[in-house]
Parts: sequence; structure tokens; C-alpha cells
Amino acid sequence: MIKPAFIIFLSLLLGLSACDNSRIYEENVEMKNKTWVSDTTLNFEFQIDDPGQTYNLYYNLRNSASYPFQNIYVIYTLKDTLGHQLDSMLVNKDLFHPKTGKPYGSGLGDIFDHKFELLQNYRFDKAGAYRLRLQQFMRRDSLPEILAVGVRVEKADTGTNKDD
Repeated sequence: MIKPAFIIFLSLLLGLSACDNSRIYEENVEMKNKTWVSDTTLNFEFQIDDPGQTYNLYYNLRNSASYPFQNIYVIYTLKDTLGHQLDSMLVNKDLFHPKTGKPYGSGLGDIFDHKFELLQNYRFDKAGAYRLRLQQFMRRDSLPEILAVGVRVEKADTGTNKDD
């Protein structure tokens, strides 16, 4: 029953993302059995060709409405070509409103997509391959109802007319 709607949603998403000029890298990994196991470290490698450009780095998350928690803790680690750690942090993001339980993110049916910012206006020192590692850091070994996890790297908006 959900499959036709999910296929339509993916088709629309792919159609809209085809016109995305700011994206330089995006990859999403489907989680086996809709579960993110704590010892499953996801590694993403992307290429930076223009170190003069600033970039925004995000992690993507797709979950079902049946995810049993309000939030998710994820550790990210950014490394350069030589394996030197450039940045690392534990981030906590809400997937549902704390009082109403209403899901955040964009959704279709009971599936919700999130794009969480990790680094904004980040400048890489040199061109080359970089690696971003993601690992869930919840108090449970297995997080059910996590369908996919991914990374997106895009050129930062270079407009000077930004309001806070």
C-alpha cells in the first residue's frame, strides 16, 4: 500500500533534484531491515575541486512515523585525504515535536525526510577527496524505523544580502 506512494515520492524527489546546481555530492544508504545498528558506521567520500568556495554539509535521515524516540544523536567525523580529522561532533536533532509528537521533516504517508546541517560555510584547505563518517549514538544498540541515512555537500550561498 505504501510502495506506490513511496515510488511516486522518490520520482518527484529525483525530478526536483535534477535541477539542483548547488549540490556537489549526495548519497543515501538504505538501512537493512529499517534499523540503524550502533556499530554500523556509514562512510561517505566526496571530492572538493574548488577550495576557494565555501560549502554546507548536511546529513540526511529518512524515518517512519513509528520511530520510537523524539530525537536522534549522531556523531559525525570529517577527515581529509590523509585521514587527518578536521572536525567531529555529537549532534542531537529532533524528529518529532516534543509536546505534540507531530513529525518534523517533509513527508508522504508515514515516511519523513530530514536534512540536518552539520557545517555551514565550511572552507576546505585544498582540493581533494574528503570523508564524512556518521554513527548513531543513542542508548540502544539498534534504532528501528530508520530507513535511510545519507550525506549532502553543496556550495554555500555566496549572496551578500542575507538576513538572520
